[in-house]
Amino acid sequence: MNIKTTSKNIANKKATILKVSKEVVKPASHVKFSPSWVVKYGKDAPGYKMELIIRIREGVKKAEWKELIEYTGSTEKEFEDILPASISSMQKKTVYGKETSERIYELARLFGLGYDVFDSKDDFKQWLKTPSKSLGNKIPFELLDSSFGFEMVENEIVRIQYNVYS
Repeated sequence: MNIKTTSKNIANKKATILKVSKEVVKPASHVKFSPSWVVKYGKDAPGYKMELIIRIREGVKKAEWKELIEYTGSTEKEFEDILPASISSMQKKTVYGKETSERIYELARLFGLGYDVFDSKDDFKQWLKTPSKSLGNKIPFELLDSSFGFEMVENEIVRIQYNVYS
């Protein structure tokens, strides 16, 4: 076997690999580390927070945002006051900025925790929309427009998880 034959074989193998990888890549649901994947699997992924930082810096794609909305059984309108960008400006973009992407991932993590703690998605969504005594009779969902509000709601869900009521 000579060097030309080996180079040709390697080039053919690379072309085959590229062809196969292009065929395999398709819009799959719950692409690893997408926001909807985080809702479902985030707690089980080792080192996933570092990956989320990278994903936030790259920006969440519009398709991933739409997938999260669908997965949570929500509408964009429900998140209008929570996201730092307007829904109309988000509809014009294909990739969101860092601040919007971070809020999307915060929502994904919160919904993932809520789905783990509550019996069903509907029970969690109902809890989010019901005033909570431990949150000063505020509706948890309405507190999600700030990082402090996110933290308070997340802490409350963890208290519920461990049956520690305030």
